[in-house]
Amino acid sequence: MSEPRPGGGPTVLRMILGRQLQALREKAGMSYEQAAAAIVSSPYTVRRMERAEGGLKPLTVRSLLMAYGITDPGEIDTFLALARDASKPGWWHSYDDVLPSWFRTFIGLEEAATLIRGYDPHSIPGLLQTPDYARASVRTGFPDASDDEAGRRVDLRLARQHILARPDPPKLWLIIDETALRRPATTTGPVVMRAQLDTLIQAAGRPGITIQVLPFTAGLHPAMYGPFRIFRFEAHQQPDIVYSESMTSAHYIDKPDETAAYAQALDRISAQAAPGDDTATLLHNIRKEIKEI
Repeated sequence: MSEPRPGGGPTVLRMILGRQLQALREKAGMSYEQAAAAIVSSPYTVRRMERAEGGLKPLTVRSLLMAYGITDPGEIDTFLALARDASKPGWWHSYDDVLPSWFRTFIGLEEAATLIRGYDPHSIPGLLQTPDYARASVRTGFPDASDDEAGRRVDLRLARQHILARPDPPKLWLIIDETALRRPATTTGPVVMRAQLDTLIQAAGRPGITIQVLPFTAGLHPAMYGPFRIFRFEAHQQPDIVYSESMTSAHYIDKPDETAAYAQALDRISAQAAPGDDTATLLHNIRKEIKEI
């Protein structure tokens, strides 16, 4: 067994270890049912472990490794140490009361990625939102939320932004549709959007952050269906992961041919968008058109 490489936080570690367990099971020629029978568990449990959909209990992992023919104590101890690290809760678990289960993986991927690329057609990306814009967005998306719940959702969104202030921040390359830059955050005036554009201008000037604007004049493009992210990691055993979402769920894609299709689409959108060097000028021009009242 090749040793799983540490790094990337608990979410990515679970994914790496899950892929390792799947590879070992397949190498041993065992089905889900056979693996489950060997550890007196259910096929559902084995599937969940391989898909990184839950914690990795050391005793269960040890039993699986032995069932797959891994008996070297050093290999088992290395695997179990990483399994324990992978089962540690991330900081975002303190927001479980307002965090959909399907979005928890997203935050873990965001936290662990070394490169985040994406396209946003409808709104300003969460990592770059101002507090006022975030509040307006939450109020629009969750109109029935209490003040306390709305505040918690805003706090969670802003807390995610700490990754950009780390000593080792991920590289961020986002393409924002011009529609999102011109759509008012509120109906009460332009103040929120002017401040949001100021923040984007500042972000575009920071090292490691590339923002491109996809203008109206670009016409049709390959990602008309909605927003998505591509996460890349330092851990070599974890391939790129694509995230896309609907109103009530999300999809995580790691099959190389599918992630490659998203990457190619993003490359084409990037070619249609204005160059990153022009972003500050474009944002300044849009800001000037938002009149004070």
